[in-house]
Amino acid sequence: MPLAVEQIVLRWGDLGGQWGVNRSVAQIQALLYLSEKPLTAEDIATTLGLARSNVSNSLKELLTWKLIHRVPVLGDRRDHYEAETDLWQMATKVAQGRKAREIDPMVAAINDAVASVDGQGAGISPEVRARLERLQGFVNTVDGWYQQMLGVPPETLMRLIRMGSKVVSLLKFVGPKDRGS
Repeated sequence: MPLAVEQIVLRWGDLGGQWGVNRSVAQIQALLYLSEKPLTAEDIATTLGLARSNVSNSLKELLTWKLIHRVPVLGDRRDHYEAETDLWQMATKVAQGRKAREIDPMVAAINDAVASVDGQGAGISPEVRARLERLQGFVNTVDGWYQQMLGVPPETLMRLIRMGSKVVSLLKFVGPKDRGS
């Protein structure tokens, strides 16, 4: 494996731990992303010096996240794997997976808490009620924004991202009431 690829694979593995992803999973994803051809589990285990069982479990996780897929190779009955190479697709799939696992349960819990407060009425101070309602408004607004962004074509999103500082400077012309809380 070329040194530059090795360095990225190792660093991606380290970063995976910071993102809450198993190091082996992150290394395998990086290796497949940078590979010019599909690799078998055996190829991956040998290249990365990992146990075959670790590679198998990591491949299952990456398949679940839809960051890799199986591809047939003529004349070989073994499973071969390729990574998703479209960066927007990768980012979208990771965001969707994390949202489903982390954000959606939080949104549901906050909505349930507010509904419970509405049903109870007594025992909750006006300040706590106001904070819960602000929290609910915030998470539902962010959730709605996320849903809208899924429908925006990647090239449009990239233009928006590149315009970042210009958009922020335009916000100074919008009064605080118009920005929300």
